[in-house]
Amino acid sequence: MQGVERELWATAQKNIHFPLSKTTDSMYWKKKTHEQIKQHIFSALEANLDYRGDRPILGIPGTYLDTTEFYPDAPFLKDAPYMSAMVRNPNHIGVHTLSETSVLPVFAGTQDVEKDLIRLCAEEIFQAAPNTVDGYVATGGTEANLEAMWVYRNYFMREKGAKLEEIGLVYSSDSHYSMPKGANILQLQNIIVPVTEDTREVTEEALEKAIAAAQEQGVHYFIVIANLSTTMFGSVDDIDRYGDFFSSRELPFMLHVDAAYGGFIYPFTHAESRFTFQNKYMNSITADGHKMLQTPYGTGLFLIRKGFFDYVKTDEAQYIPGKDYTISGSRSGANAISMWMILQIHGSEGWRYKMEMLCDRTERICNKLKDAGIPFFRNPYLNIIAIRAAYVPAALAEKYQLVADSYEHQPKWYKIVVMPHVRPGVLDQFVLELLSPKQQPVA
Repeated sequence: MQGVERELWATAQKNIHFPLSKTTDSMYWKKKTHEQIKQHIFSALEANLDYRGDRPILGIPGTYLDTTEFYPDAPFLKDAPYMSAMVRNPNHIGVHTLSETSVLPVFAGTQDVEKDLIRLCAEEIFQAAPNTVDGYVATGGTEANLEAMWVYRNYFMREKGAKLEEIGLVYSSDSHYSMPKGANILQLQNIIVPVTEDTREVTEEALEKAIAAAQEQGVHYFIVIANLSTTMFGSVDDIDRYGDFFSSRELPFMLHVDAAYGGFIYPFTHAESRFTFQNKYMNSITADGHKMLQTPYGTGLFLIRKGFFDYVKTDEAQYIPGKDYTISGSRSGANAISMWMILQIHGSEGWRYKMEMLCDRTERICNKLKDAGIPFFRNPYLNIIAIRAAYVPAALAEKYQLVADSYEHQPKWYKIVVMPHVRPGVLDQFVLELLSPKQQPVA
């Protein structure tokens, strides 16, 4: 094994520490009981107009779920607030944190639940000052990332007079595929910054080279994506390196954080996180519920400082009170309810304990890999381990459903994600088989 690989773990740890921005005491909300949560959600549903209620609803192109398949009076629903919300089918189209008229007031009860979810996440988790952040529950991280790009593209065009070809999207080579997808849809110029092979770091030298090349091609305005856990490696970008770089050179930029994976774990395991709204560089952030929060798929969160949704206001949606500002348009209110319920049942301290437990399990495996001299990458505040593929036989990777960094070329890395369903016994068995004398590094 090469010397650089022996130093992989220590170097990765050194590169992810940031200055203090908040204390653990500032993130706190009290857990609720199942009964309290049930009462809150059913009260919200009662505040909505019921499609089957006494007041007629003639103008809304929606209804409860088809009763041929979904029985609306099933006995278990009286104790199942989330499933009841699914059956009642509230539409949360629009952004409910804005000060304009409530969007589709027939669903005002459950829209208030979404507003409280946005407040909790923005102010308790990401440390925003009260009433300074807007947001909504998107269909996932891809939509939320595209929403940010859309906002900032329009901002540069409207406020700075930028031409479309002058706006670039800056992101690392480890970033999620929603970045090139968004650049393609919105016709932005891709500026892909390479990372170091072992530490997955964007260096200032690499950033300097990439931006200089983009400027030569006529790009003068920059939408910057900072990763709070990349999908494959769990690597975390230095948000201040990005911000200081563009600020010191007086280059117009707006910075969005892709925390689709890390948003509901990193703030709870790293008390000195710089990924908060206290950091002047962070203007918006994506955080998926359907990853660490274990909500149903289709529950992504988008948060942005107040005033910026105006750049994507759809004035043509005049039949919607308050207009629409989102990519998805109509959205299931049940998705927002699921996120709110899970955060409330744990409380901040319960959620911190759960995330720290996952990191402890991950650390245990990393220590065994270190002792065996197997090179890997892991951010110590996250539960993703990327192992050099040369040390993982393909049959073992297939048996344990490891994910490769590429399925079109020879993989260089396989990753493990220590989720709640992954029990210590399974992890121990994997390590035993990986370290078996029969296993040799793949040529």
